[in-house]
Amino acid sequence: MATASPAHGLQGPLQVAQKITGWFIVVSVLFIVIGVFAIVEPAVAGLGVTLLVGWLLIFGAVGHFLAAFKGGGALQVSFQILIAVVYVFGGVYCITHPLLAIGTLTLLLAAVILAAGVIEIISYFRLKGHVASGWMLLNGIVALLLGGMIWLHWPSSTVWAIGTLVGVRLLMTGMTRLMFGIAARKLLRRAEG
Repeated sequence: MATASPAHGLQGPLQVAQKITGWFIVVSVLFIVIGVFAIVEPAVAGLGVTLLVGWLLIFGAVGHFLAAFKGGGALQVSFQILIAVVYVFGGVYCITHPLLAIGTLTLLLAAVILAAGVIEIISYFRLKGHVASGWMLLNGIVALLLGGMIWLHWPSSTVWAIGTLVGVRLLMTGMTRLMFGIAARKLLRRAEG
């Protein structure tokens, strides 16, 4: 009677890395496709983002409400319930008044994009010598330009700006990640042979 080897059916590290980089490239292409759609239809993308944020706030409220009943003292329970109530109001507001909520979300998105741009540029300087790090710098610069642009046009352009900004950000992120995925694939090919 033959026994199976413990390593039977397991893949080596290069095969696992190839599979991971394959999925990384697929997700990068998905980011690019969604980014192009958001740029082509910015109002739809803006409304979609607003509704998504509304539902995420409501789900977050449920989580905080459930966390309140785990105990931890009256102050912690009160704090969790208070956060849950704020999240519910914010979520319901985003869902019932999406056009008004876009204005607030646009400013919040601009702040997030500016912060992400700064982090991408800092990451570039930390990874300066690595393959495809220039794409990280480009991504950071584009993020800073987009985040700054929204401050100049707010509130008049919020209906199209949030969708366009999300689209361009997704497009640039997808392209950056695609370049890293392709660079990783090239390194794996060199390692194999």
